[in-house]
Amino acid sequence: MSAEFFIARRYLFSKKKISFITIISAISIIGVTIGVAAMIIVLSVFNGFNKKVTTVLIGFDPHLRVEAVKSGKIENPEQVMQSILAGGIENAAPFTLTKGMLATKEVNKVAFIKGIDDGSIEKVSGIKNYTKYGEFNLSDEGDFGGIVLGFALASNLKVFIGDTLTLVSPVGLEYSLTQFVEPITKKFLVRGIYDSDNRDYDTKYAYISIDNSQKLFKLGGAVNGIEVRLNDISGSEQAKVDLQKVLDGDKYNVLTWYDLHKDFYSILKVERWVAFIILSLIIAVASFNILGSLTMTVIEKKRDIGILKSMGASDKMITRIFMFEGIVVGLIGMVIGSALGLTLTLAQLYFKFYKMDASVYKIDALPVDLRIGDFIFVPLAALVLCFLASLYPSRRASKLKPVESIRWE
Repeated sequence: MSAEFFIARRYLFSKKKISFITIISAISIIGVTIGVAAMIIVLSVFNGFNKKVTTVLIGFDPHLRVEAVKSGKIENPEQVMQSILAGGIENAAPFTLTKGMLATKEVNKVAFIKGIDDGSIEKVSGIKNYTKYGEFNLSDEGDFGGIVLGFALASNLKVFIGDTLTLVSPVGLEYSLTQFVEPITKKFLVRGIYDSDNRDYDTKYAYISIDNSQKLFKLGGAVNGIEVRLNDISGSEQAKVDLQKVLDGDKYNVLTWYDLHKDFYSILKVERWVAFIILSLIIAVASFNILGSLTMTVIEKKRDIGILKSMGASDKMITRIFMFEGIVVGLIGMVIGSALGLTLTLAQLYFKFYKMDASVYKIDALPVDLRIGDFIFVPLAALVLCFLASLYPSRRASKLKPVESIRWE
């Protein structure tokens, strides 16, 4: 143990008496502990919500989506599919996405009609796993097509498995109003109802076969895009770059799962940083306490500093003594705060003591997710603030002159 650290420890944890300075140091340690623990807990909650939302979105959406830049239609989907598969992608499937009106005897609703290949949907989306009633079957039965609806959309239309509804295509609708031409329609049989835990999807999306979609919306052999699913979602950005090289960048645009919901994730990121900055103020206040306590310690130990200097202690040694005091306070608060944050987060993860109304929030407890980065950067930020707070008092102590320090003692 170095002499500087030994003296710093004696100043910080005096066994003889509990002074006002010692109390301030204890308050500083408590402040750093609370700040570190609060920051870890809050960031874990943000991580939990982020993970929950991402799980829902990725279960519904693909990892990558290829779209035409100008027309919104890919006229040669087979050729584009071959290029994508040749680029090392294993799972890809075309889709169409248009708006149409779903009509029953009582209700009419406008929804996004997604045309997909029933046989390949499992390769690019987990929508089949969310089917709660019936089955995910889009095949035709006589003159009726198969359709799968979101739970909220089916509820709004007042239909269930086995009921029929009519899909009205907006293509050519303007002519039907002026020239008395019947709009393009087709009857569908409700085969399945899914619940994706996302109200936006459940109220707005219906699935039909891609063949029926191309006929109803007069797309010919064109599609609106191609969806891609990777073996590892973490490689989405690199796969995007690779696909852009394979495809013509002027004609086709590649979007990752993050790009599809960029605005939403940007909001989450901003909220996370705002929470980090606000909670850092707790540690900052504790750091000011450290600055104040060390400054008073320098004044109180003026005689000791003078004696040490007269015995040959250098300015650097005096500086290190008081810097060690600030670092020790930061280390203690950092360790205890990290342990406290970890304990409370694990307690919520396993015991779910903070409950939530599952009928409203779709989750039964506050979600949390532990990330190793939070346990590295948060304590380090606290330690850096404590170190910076110790700079001024330690520099001031090192500038004291030995003769003046002990003249009146």
